[in-house]
Amino acid sequence: MGLELYMVGVIIEDMPRAVEFYRRLGLDIPEGSETKFHVEVKMGNMTFFLTTKRANARWDPARSDASGGYRIILEFYLKTREAVDAKYAEMIGYGYHGHVAPYEVTPELYFAMIDDPDGNTILLSAFLGEAADNAAGEAR
Repeated sequence: MGLELYMVGVIIEDMPRAVEFYRRLGLDIPEGSETKFHVEVKMGNMTFFLTTKRANARWDPARSDASGGYRIILEFYLKTREAVDAKYAEMIGYGYHGHVAPYEVTPELYFAMIDDPDGNTILLSAFLGEAADNAAGEAR
């Protein structure tokens, strides 16, 4: 059996603040999640979860906070450059920190980065031109 990524989780400080951020980003997080210590959202074949440091300490008492650099980068794919620009502007408009303004990485790839309330880097990406056409064909 091959290895399959099943879940991606983010350890957070403040659940209401994190839920608000990820809802604004576009995740369908159930109502009432703000009061929980652990929240899961099914996304295709994968589950994304948020868990508080307090809840995580019960499962992993030896865990310590990462220092310096990225702790995690979560990449969310949007279909067009315009969608990346719009989502970046929307999130910055809510007051979230723009880590890197939208830019063309290569002629085929477009990125923007924002930080979630806990300092995790969120990468918004889109394929451009021929790469976008190829990605659309593979999705069919």
